[in-house]
Amino acid sequence: MLRKRTHRNNSFPFTLKKPITTKGYYYLFVKQLFAISGVGLILLISLFLFAKIEPPKKKTTPQITPAVASFNITNYLEEAKQKLPAGKLISLSKLENNITRGDVKQQSVKSYTQIADFWKDSAKAFVPYAYYTAEAAKLDKSEKSLTFAAQLFLDNMRAESDEVLKSWEAETAIDLFNRALMLDPDNDSLKLGLGSCYVYGRGMIGDPTETMKGIQLLLSVVKKDSANMKAQMVLGIGGVISRQYPKAIERLLKVAKAEPENLEAISWLADAYAAAGDNSNAISWYQYSKKLVNNAEFSKDVDERIKALK
Repeated sequence: MLRKRTHRNNSFPFTLKKPITTKGYYYLFVKQLFAISGVGLILLISLFLFAKIEPPKKKTTPQITPAVASFNITNYLEEAKQKLPAGKLISLSKLENNITRGDVKQQSVKSYTQIADFWKDSAKAFVPYAYYTAEAAKLDKSEKSLTFAAQLFLDNMRAESDEVLKSWEAETAIDLFNRALMLDPDNDSLKLGLGSCYVYGRGMIGDPTETMKGIQLLLSVVKKDSANMKAQMVLGIGGVISRQYPKAIERLLKVAKAEPENLEAISWLADAYAAAGDNSNAISWYQYSKKLVNNAEFSKDVDERIKALK
């Protein structure tokens, strides 16, 4: 007979009949993801607030792929430049002039990289920084630079609430991952990144065909390595988005047991249970996430979600 265990030191409740979780992933996962991406805590919190899906209503008619307005990077860059102080604008103009003067590839790569660094360090603007990083990577054509730029877009895109910008970031990341895969077709990490772009990008916005593209790629990864928890987690999230709740729960449970402090997986697992109508398990997982986060404001938000389920 299973006995209830305490949760000292955030231990995972393996013996509980009713698992536990919530959105807490966004506080803990921030430290994991942003150590790699360099993006800020605010973006991850926004991912939690805006990117998660609510339990869907009963199915009626097939979904129609929503139209997403196109993002104009040229206009965006011009508007960003207009907000710069005069001194910084002069510095940027000098860097931009070096691009047109560059007569060899490496000079252009260097110029794009310098402009990217300007937007990152001096202007503190992510989109221009990511754009010029991507342009430099496309010219450089190395797997390392393409992968870095692609991951940069993917990490930020996951937290993006603006659907137009999110869609552009996803498309850019997809292009970069595909370029890297042309250099290394058997790289499962690149396939994982590419599949994640489809799921977290237009799939998250509501395009089921994009979600399925991502799922197919990720399935090819777990077929070779079922212990790849990153792929299992994104597959689980894709399952929630596509309303395949039993399979999503199965995958997310596997991740939660292997990685008991993976709050992204735990958050989505709670959502999956809620969407499937299993409020008891959903509440238990939401409660577990509160223990992991241990933050009053976060707990208050989770309690509201639990209250709605009751």
